[in-house]
Amino acid sequence: MALGSGARSFAAPNLPSLEAALAANRDVWGEAAMAQPNGASYEFLAPLLPPPRYVHADFRHYPIILCPPGEIPSQPVPFLRGSDPGARPKARLISDGSGINLRGGSRSWIDVGVPVRFRVGPDEFLFGSLRDRVTEPELAEGWLPIPEIRYTHRSPIQAEGMVPLATPKAPPPAEIYRLEAFAATSPKLADHCVVFVKFSLAQGTNGFVCVEVDAPQLKLEDGRLLDPNGRVVAIFDSSWKRERGRMVTRIRADSSATLAVPTVPLEPARAPAISPAVYAEERAACVATWKALLGRGLRIDVPEPLVNHAWRNAVVQNFQLINHGQLRYSTGNQYDQIYAAEGSDAVMALLSWGYAGEARRLMEPLFDFTRKGLELHQASFKIGNLVRYVRVTRDADALAQLRPRWEPEAERFVSGRTGPNGLYPKEQYCGDIHTPVQSLNVNSKAWRALHDLGALLVDFGDTAAGRRYTSEAAAFRPVVLRAIERVASATTTPPFVPIALDGGEPVHSPILHSRIGSYWNIIIGYSIGSGIFPPGSPQEEWIPRFQEQHGGLFLGMVRSGGAAFNFWTGPERVNPLYGTRYTLDTLRRDEPERALVSFYGTLAQGLTRNTFVGGEGCTLRPVDAEGRFFYCPPNSAASAHVLGMLRHLLVQDCDLDDDGRPETLRLLFGTSRRWLEDGKVITVERAPTAFGEVSVRVQSRLAAGEVLAEVDLPTRHPASRTLLRVRVPEGWRITGAAAGGRTLTPDAHGTVDLSSWRGRLAVRFAVAMAAAR
Repeated sequence: MALGSGARSFAAPNLPSLEAALAANRDVWGEAAMAQPNGASYEFLAPLLPPPRYVHADFRHYPIILCPPGEIPSQPVPFLRGSDPGARPKARLISDGSGINLRGGSRSWIDVGVPVRFRVGPDEFLFGSLRDRVTEPELAEGWLPIPEIRYTHRSPIQAEGMVPLATPKAPPPAEIYRLEAFAATSPKLADHCVVFVKFSLAQGTNGFVCVEVDAPQLKLEDGRLLDPNGRVVAIFDSSWKRERGRMVTRIRADSSATLAVPTVPLEPARAPAISPAVYAEERAACVATWKALLGRGLRIDVPEPLVNHAWRNAVVQNFQLINHGQLRYSTGNQYDQIYAAEGSDAVMALLSWGYAGEARRLMEPLFDFTRKGLELHQASFKIGNLVRYVRVTRDADALAQLRPRWEPEAERFVSGRTGPNGLYPKEQYCGDIHTPVQSLNVNSKAWRALHDLGALLVDFGDTAAGRRYTSEAAAFRPVVLRAIERVASATTTPPFVPIALDGGEPVHSPILHSRIGSYWNIIIGYSIGSGIFPPGSPQEEWIPRFQEQHGGLFLGMVRSGGAAFNFWTGPERVNPLYGTRYTLDTLRRDEPERALVSFYGTLAQGLTRNTFVGGEGCTLRPVDAEGRFFYCPPNSAASAHVLGMLRHLLVQDCDLDDDGRPETLRLLFGTSRRWLEDGKVITVERAPTAFGEVSVRVQSRLAAGEVLAEVDLPTRHPASRTLLRVRVPEGWRITGAAAGGRTLTPDAHGTVDLSSWRGRLAVRFAVAMAAAR
């Protein structure tokens, strides 16, 4: 574990400076990453900037959420705006180890529980106070919600009193305190979100720990601190004693001290006794709970531990953010609620990871959610969620049961096209910008919703309704394309496509020249994802190429801000979670190197180090050598962004012929070339797709001249076309392939066609060193 480092430069040698990169219209650092041998990597991108660390709270360092998996009631929970009496609080451990449930201070934060501060040393110094003495938090096994933080603070030896006149030759090593914490998952404690904490020494022999429980009139009874109502707010093992209103203990090299903090105070009869043995028992139960949960879903194992840790913890975080049947945008702050777009991305990510039952119930509050002025915008997500869910699960019952919810949204599109030029009437530009426009996002997503819903209904036997929606979509698409043609500006290369189809929106070049330009960049991905432009047409590249060439991306992440929109965090920012559709579109258009920049850019600079916590956005200009600001973490859509990118790097079920029905299964089209260096293995198990579950295992044996693949293809609803790609490291090439006694012909990218096979299949790729240029 490395301690905090001192000042360092924020660019690698031979790269443009941060100032130059921020001023550039192109993603110069991202393109430099693409140009590295074997493309972008975490190792190249992580040193360029310090990570997100600081938040706009009195505790300053970002919080790590601790809680058991969120509960989903068996019966649907109606959407509630504001206070939800059924919601459970989530504890927060401050990431510098300074305490649990500390007050945020600003109105953006929702305070829970009783604040508990940790101090160390006989001078009771606040844990984590000096940045250069505290480690980055690390998670147990790299991903479990059991963080460990270390802090160096030397205990003075004979500082006063009978001090020997002769100085000892070798002073003892400084004490390094080790803090570990987790939330209990056992049923008897889960409702109260009880956080267990253990202090021990990673180095040294003379440790002192002080715990300050910030509540009035506390009384200590049998190791329990009781509030004036007789409820338990903290529990301590027998090593602790109370001095001057604080709980203190001494720890040696071979000992530890444990405590538990209920976020919701416990009745004394429900409060367990605490000891190291009880701590170990609850910790083992916590590990078992989370491993069992992840064991139910999609399993991905790539030869890059950080990637495996990131996706596992992303699943963990999103289960933590489930509260009373809703997958919240965040917790403990102003975003502790659901939103149509971001919530849909989070729920659909769980669906893609194999949690169909949870996704089915988490969809329902999204149908109930509404926000005035954005009704059409929201309707497209509701229908899109339904279509995706039914395609993956083949759950015809859900289609029927949810009809009272989805049909009014579809009819809203059929009957609501009352605006000028055959478009929908004006809605807000976006959630934050209330300026009314005839929105490209609204109209393109409405077309997509009707197009895909119609195809789904036909396939599931509701032919009349399906053909009606399909016909409506077919007539509407040319209307949208003509509207785009009227307002697109050819004064730039590529042409600029505005959100406002009714005119009046200037060309955003550079994109961040204005506040509207910043929001255009954040939300234009919804139009990219709609696929409104015909596949293969020049127009389908206009928007993503404009972002790439006019200042819309930084390390593959969507930029926001600019001098004209200077938020408190700083003028230069990224909002990674709004780049999901840009990244998935690069993969659809088979540009994996760009997708890998977005993926590794997010892992390296869009999330916290080791703990993978994201916010809605983060600044690019560092606060200091140790970190940058980010906004209201954690964030379920940020975790969904990671899950969505990784899943599509490995497995894509695509509608490439644009008929509203997925027909193509593409496997391993976006893998890092490093993942197939000699001896390495890529494994995907039980990936849900529109065709059924698929598994694939690929082993690189470059030294033996081969790469071996084992594929378990879907049989439930087979794809019309199935393609497998092997992306070998630079310097190697695929020379041939064979499967089932047949010779296959790989293309220039190492892709073979497996469309005629079903079920299990072994494929052998022959490889050779590429000829020197």
